[in-house]
Amino acid sequence: MFDADLDAAARRFLAADVASFTTPGHGRNPEVADAFLALDLPLATGVDDLRETQGILPQAETRAAAAWGADRCRFVLNGSTQGNQAMVLGATRPGDTVIVSRTVHKSLFAALVLGGLQPVFVRPELDPATGLPGGMAPERVAAALAGAPAATAVILTEPSYVGVLSDVAAIARLCHDRGVPLLVDGAWGAHLGFHPGLPAHALAQGADAVVVSTHKTLPAFTQSALLLTRDGLLDARRMADAFELLHTTSPAAAIYASIDRARALMEEHGRCLLDRTLAQASRLRAALDAIDDVKLITPDAPGVAALDSTKVVICLDGAGADGFAVEADLVAAGVHLEMADRSLLLPLLHVGVSDRWLDRLLAVLGPSIERHRGTPRAPRTSVAFTAAPESAMAPRDAFFAAHERVPAARAAGRVAAETVTPYPPGIPALAPGEVITAEVIAALQRERAEGSKIAYCSDPSLATLVVVSH
Repeated sequence: MFDADLDAAARRFLAADVASFTTPGHGRNPEVADAFLALDLPLATGVDDLRETQGILPQAETRAAAAWGADRCRFVLNGSTQGNQAMVLGATRPGDTVIVSRTVHKSLFAALVLGGLQPVFVRPELDPATGLPGGMAPERVAAALAGAPAATAVILTEPSYVGVLSDVAAIARLCHDRGVPLLVDGAWGAHLGFHPGLPAHALAQGADAVVVSTHKTLPAFTQSALLLTRDGLLDARRMADAFELLHTTSPAAAIYASIDRARALMEEHGRCLLDRTLAQASRLRAALDAIDDVKLITPDAPGVAALDSTKVVICLDGAGADGFAVEADLVAAGVHLEMADRSLLLPLLHVGVSDRWLDRLLAVLGPSIERHRGTPRAPRTSVAFTAAPESAMAPRDAFFAAHERVPAARAAGRVAAETVTPYPPGIPALAPGEVITAEVIAALQRERAEGSKIAYCSDPSLATLVVVSH
């Protein structure tokens, strides 16, 4: 088996005949717990003893830190959301100004509220061929730092949802020249660093803290992630305090064990697994190249320093096909995609994809695109990527202010008190503290009419919006 002590300890406990007078309440007693519930076990009184004197978790975290080239690592049980928020709270103080990419995940908008931070937003370049963000130009970060000399951190997403990486090394140098840490949401890049054919992850390029989702592209349980940090510009004690502030006191040892197992698997077999993934990506690209008018994201998009070549993003605008209709054909054939909207399809090639699954995808994808082919469309960028609302209040102030609900038609000019996010891409188009414009409302309503889900707001129909009271 793999060299994963935490995983081994969990398996030993599950195989033992234990009279459980501890949580969880099913006790793995077959009279009330089936085989599914029997996999649930705590860390203390399960994998380790009541006082955790064996230190199994810290040992596993130390091994993961070494695997990713970090000084410290924490296993995260509430996904990259918890990791991102702990990272930001540990690196900043209430009232701080931070430089933030406007295309960050909603968990980082929440971190601005939790931390009482004042964001200065910067936007990456857009790819005119696809309407998707390219990379974050170092010059834009430099300009933001010059305009906000009191900024205490820079927060980016690297790689992006579609596998784009900026020149992280250059941005890290800019930050460090000013004594400012670079914090990175690397949720979609847990596999980076385990194959020479892939870009280095952000930590290896000089970032001070990176969060990766071990469940997105690696074989770990959903909700698992890692918070990886370097000593130096970050206070290790404050980072630990911030982590514990948000961390559960009843951790699921099975999720911990799956992280440990995924780390061991990638250290021992990661290159071989990613050889297969890269070969699958090449095969998928070749098949798509044979379909007229279908475009793929290419490394020459603006601001792109590197591209995760396991990410294959299929752009259908040139073929005029409706991505939602193609997705429906794929679902009917038992093929589920990571993301689909009218214009884009993203089959996520993680290390668990089998070649026969790719065969099934290819058998349906090309014929479906041809069946739904229509009039070519100009690429249209989601409002999540183009909206540049004015910040009228700090996100925390807007979140805790008195609120009222108004019809969307009367919301223009008011200050948003909630997050409104088109899905995909899952990036907020409106966030607390931002001035709502008629253009953003119209764009959100258009995306909803085309089939995109509107998430995280209290009225997904967009008939009303919650705003700060006058």
